[in-house]
Amino acid sequence: MVRLLDNRTSQNASFQQSISSSTSSTPTLFGQVGLDCLNPGGLIRVDFTATVTISFPSNATALTILIQVVRGTLITDPLVYSANLTIPATPEAGSLIFPYTVTGSDYNVPAPPNNQLIYTAFISSNSTLPLRVGPESFNVAAYSDF
Repeated sequence: MVRLLDNRTSQNASFQQSISSSTSSTPTLFGQVGLDCLNPGGLIRVDFTATVTISFPSNATALTILIQVVRGTLITDPLVYSANLTIPATPEAGSLIFPYTVTGSDYNVPAPPNNQLIYTAFISSNSTLPLRVGPESFNVAAYSDF
């Protein structure tokens, strides 16, 4: 029987236009959760969903957004998920606001020695032109077989 170990949310921005942060080629943390996994028993599976909303400027070409999720706190920790979003040229009429949601999982996760699993979501871009405008959230749930 499947058992929920923990479920957490990291809510960086709740509403559209509630933040205005430039993207960068350096991965920037936008969500992080610590999951309590006391006596998990059996295999641990982790499901996650991350949402960022990006404003792409008019007349921009070939802008790419990269979302990366790691098991840990640093971009150098084990990568468990990555996804690219490429936006072609946007119309001259104005900027394009695009909510970007990814869903992924981490399977057969080793039981953490300190009973806590940490997952961190990062965002980066090939340009500083796209803006993170919100909402942004990172939802993570851990399950075990017993």
